Amino acid sequence: MEMPYDMTALELSKLLKSRKIGVAETVRLCLSAAKRNKHNAFLAVDEENALKRADAVQKRLDAGEALSPLAGVPIGVKDNISTKGIETTCASAMLGGYTPVFNATVIDKLEQADMIVVGKLNMDEFAMGGSSETGNKGAVLNPWDLERVAGGSSGGCAAAVAGGGVPIALGSDTGGSIREPCSFCGVTGIKPTYGAVSRYGLIAYASSLDQIGTIGRDIDDCAALLSLISGHDEKDSTSVLKQAFCFNELPPQKLSNRLDGVKIGLPRNYFDKGIDEEVKTLVLRAAKEFETLGAYVEEFDMPLTEYMIPAYYIIACAEASSNLSRYDGLRYGYRTPPENAETLSEVYGMSRSEGFGLEVRRRIMLGSFVLSSGYYDAYYKKALQTRALIKRAYNRLFEQYDMILSPVAPSAAYKHGENINEPIKMYMGDIYTVSVNLAGLPAVSLPCGFDGAGLPVGFQLVGDAFSEARLIEVARGYEG
Repeated sequence: MEMPYDMTALELSKLLKSRKIGVAETVRLCLSAAKRNKHNAFLAVDEENALKRADAVQKRLDAGEALSPLAGVPIGVKDNISTKGIETTCASAMLGGYTPVFNATVIDKLEQADMIVVGKLNMDEFAMGGSSETGNKGAVLNPWDLERVAGGSSGGCAAAVAGGGVPIALGSDTGGSIREPCSFCGVTGIKPTYGAVSRYGLIAYASSLDQIGTIGRDIDDCAALLSLISGHDEKDSTSVLKQAFCFNELPPQKLSNRLDGVKIGLPRNYFDKGIDEEVKTLVLRAAKEFETLGAYVEEFDMPLTEYMIPAYYIIACAEASSNLSRYDGLRYGYRTPPENAETLSEVYGMSRSEGFGLEVRRRIMLGSFVLSSGYYDAYYKKALQTRALIKRAYNRLFEQYDMILSPVAPSAAYKHGENINEPIKMYMGDIYTVSVNLAGLPAVSLPCGFDGAGLPVGFQLVGDAFSEARLIEVARGYEG
C-alpha cells in the first residue's frame, strides 16, 4: 500500500473511513517522515497531541459517526499561522521560542473537521521572500532537485506535500506565496478571494494582501480543504464571505471534463519577454488543451503590467513596516542581551537588527521610507491609486472572460543562492502573481508538465471575486 503522504487526502480519508488503515498508524507514518525532514520542510513536530487526536478521531470513526470529508487526515501548517501549544516562529529569530496560547480560526476549523495537525512548515522569514531561503532554520529543498529552491514563501508546505510528509497543507499567499511553490514543486494550490478565509491568527506581513489558502496533490483535495476553512469569522473584520464554500455540489469530474462555453483570456504580453522558453511552451500547451476540451481561448494585452511589481512592493513593504513595528525587544519577541545595550534606543535597534534577517530588514526600511514625510504622496499614495486601476482593469476583463490563464513564474525552480543576493531579480519573479493579490482575486495553480531538466512547471487560472467554484470546476476539467 502507498504511504499516506503519497495519496491524495480524499483517497486517504476513504481508506480511514473504511478501516483499511488506522488513524494512529497514518499519523505515525507522517510523523516519521516529518522527523526525517529530508527537505527541511518542517520546523516543529507535534507528536504527542497529534497521536492523542488520532485516537479520539478513531473512536468517532469506530462509532459510525458522520465525519467531514477529510476526517483523520494529517495536515501541515505554515509557520505563520498560530497554533496553540505548538511553537510558531515565522521562521524568524525574532519569534524564537514563541508558543501561542490560542489557535488561528482556520486551526479551530481543522480540529472541528477532525483533521490532525502534525507540524509547522518552513517558509521565508515572516513570509518575505520568493524562495524559502530567508528563514532562520535554513532553506527548504525542492523534492525534485535538492540543489534548487522550493519557491516562497510557502515553500515548506509545497515541499512537504510533493516530497512526502503530509498529503495536504495550509499556506498563505501575499503576492504568489502559494502559487509559486506549487509551480516549483509540481503540486496544486488555491489562493482564495480576499475575505473568503479568516485571517485571525495569521501573523501579518501585509494585511491587505495576505490570504490563507490550500496546497494539495490535486484540485479536489484543495477544494475540500478550502470548503472546511472558508466562511465568516466575527474575529476578523476583513472576513466577508457569509457562508463557507460548498464545492461538493459541483458536477463530478468523472461524468464529463468538457468545458464548452468557458471563455478564457490569455495575456499575450506575459509571453513576450522575460520568460523561459520551456515555461512558455508548457503554459501555451496547457492553453491548447483547454481549447481541446471545448473552452474558447482568446489572447489579449494585460494592461498596467509595468506598474504591478512597483505598486505591490511599495504597498507590501509599507504594511510590513507597520505590522512588524510591534517587535521592539520589549513586549515580546527577541531581545538583545543586556550587556549589548545601555539605552532604550539601543535596545530597540539591537533587538531588531539581531532578531530580523536581511530581507525583512530591507523591506521594513523600504516601507518606512515610502511612508515617511515627503515621500508618502510620491510613492505610497500613487501605489494605492495604481492598485485601484489594476482592480478596475480586472473588472473590465471579467466582463469579457470567465477567467484568465497565465504562467505562475517566469522560470522553473532555480538553484539555491542564485537570486538571494539580487533582490530586484527575485522581486521580478512575482510579475505574474502580485496583481491577483492587489485586486483581492482568487487563483488556482496547476502543474502542466516538466522542463528539460525534469523540473515541474505550473500555470494559474485567475477568476473574478468569489468565483472559486467556477475555477475549481474548470481545473477539474483540465486534470481530467
